[in-house]
Amino acid sequence: MKLKYVQPKKLKVLIAVFTVVGVWGIGFGLWRGSLDPGSMNNFMIVVLGVVNLFLGAFMAYLYLTQVRKIDPRKDSKYKRKK
Repeated sequence: MKLKYVQPKKLKVLIAVFTVVGVWGIGFGLWRGSLDPGSMNNFMIVVLGVVNLFLGAFMAYLYLTQVRKIDPRKDSKYKRKK
């Protein structure tokens, strides 16, 4: 599966957002779970925090593995001057 090139700055922002929200969700869910045991809502908060961590890891994978291919026909740096 080939994915579209994403600017590294956008990927860094997404990595930070997904990681911070994931860690916050896991921490909040576990903290609330200790105050009110047996609640399914706290479990779902933890699960969604884990999902956010996985999304952050996927964005990090994209950031580390994507390669920008420069097309000389479209790049203005390589155009001939007339």
